[in-house]
Amino acid sequence: MGAALRGGDVVVLSGDLGAGKTTFVQGAADALGVRANVTSPSFVLVREYAGRARIVHVDVYRLSSLQELIDLGYEELFAPDAITFIEWGDAVDELLPDARFEVDLRTESEAERRITVRARDEALRARLAGMLFERWAVPV
Repeated sequence: MGAALRGGDVVVLSGDLGAGKTTFVQGAADALGVRANVTSPSFVLVREYAGRARIVHVDVYRLSSLQELIDLGYEELFAPDAITFIEWGDAVDELLPDARFEVDLRTESEAERRITVRARDEALRARLAGMLFERWAVPV
């Protein structure tokens, strides 16, 4: 999925604590050409990386109110040149753009994760279907 993302895309990550949200972002960032060490922005809220596009990695877990995100200038997080990943984004749903990808990660067992990917917009659904078909299609 990471390699198919482009500027303006927003990816909202939700799920269990420790299910792999940051690991998902690390893999996507790698596919987007980021060579820096991608780490959780839990304590700084926002980290940016340079790759094929500008990568903005946000973690809203520690925010106590929507106003804190508004005060950060959240609109700038969704710039057309940036691919934005928001961990715990379901907590700030009303501030997020309607057109976005949603990734839910759940821990099934110590060695298993369930990942559900959705697109909240028709054009994004078509792109998502193309991404998944190209990646997972098995010749018959």
